[in-house]
Amino acid sequence: MTDLSTLFRLDGRVALVAGAASGIGRAAALGLAAAGATVVCADLNREGAEETAREIGNAESHLLDITDQANVTRVVEDIQRRHGRIDVLVSTPAVNVRKPLLRYTAEEFDKVLRLNLKGTFLIAQAVGRVMSREKRGSIILLSSIRSVTVEPGQGAYAATKAGLVQMARALAAELGPDGVRVNCVAPGVVETPLTEPIKSQPDWYNAYASKNALGRWAKAIEMAGPIVFLASDAASYVTGTVLFVDGGWTAIDGRFTPPV
Repeated sequence: MTDLSTLFRLDGRVALVAGAASGIGRAAALGLAAAGATVVCADLNREGAEETAREIGNAESHLLDITDQANVTRVVEDIQRRHGRIDVLVSTPAVNVRKPLLRYTAEEFDKVLRLNLKGTFLIAQAVGRVMSREKRGSIILLSSIRSVTVEPGQGAYAATKAGLVQMARALAAELGPDGVRVNCVAPGVVETPLTEPIKSQPDWYNAYASKNALGRWAKAIEMAGPIVFLASDAASYVTGTVLFVDGGWTAIDGRFTPPV
């Protein structure tokens, strides 16, 4: 019989968080640790990953470049040696070059796809192989509202976030028989280093806040709960889906309130 009191607990599980130095990755690491997981904080920003690990108290950190396949392999193998398992993967790293597609250079396009899509593929593939052998696990990829709605200047970023959804669905189909679940979290507007340029422009910042049903931006820590849910047994029958955590952005038009 299922113990409902422990549905959201992650005691005894090992969680790898790629991008744990800041933003949603840091929030995910803190949330998973609070739920009982042993958390491995990994990031290209090694000092930031170490700081998050120190904040947790009993976590470890790794230098991780998810675009470097050899580095990804070394980190995953090291975690296996130390812990004998990987139960949860959260992958958050992303970059955005905000400009119209007709002004994009080939190098800028490659930069966005290399990190957002290829990098996520490399870490998901490496950890997915481990989970497939262990016959258990939860992979959580960070998509975005931009996977379904876009605006000028977000074309390449949106393409990668939509691509992540289909990649997650394919992984869910392929790994499901092995007991591995794969899902996406799709945040709305969240205050992170990635969105800092918008926060510095009040008109832009306020326009985004007024677009969603709650009328505000999210704090990064508000992404922790949905991520813990997908990592836990509370989501044991949830795979191949997208959990929108967007304050209602994709549910409403938000541009005009009719006089009704």
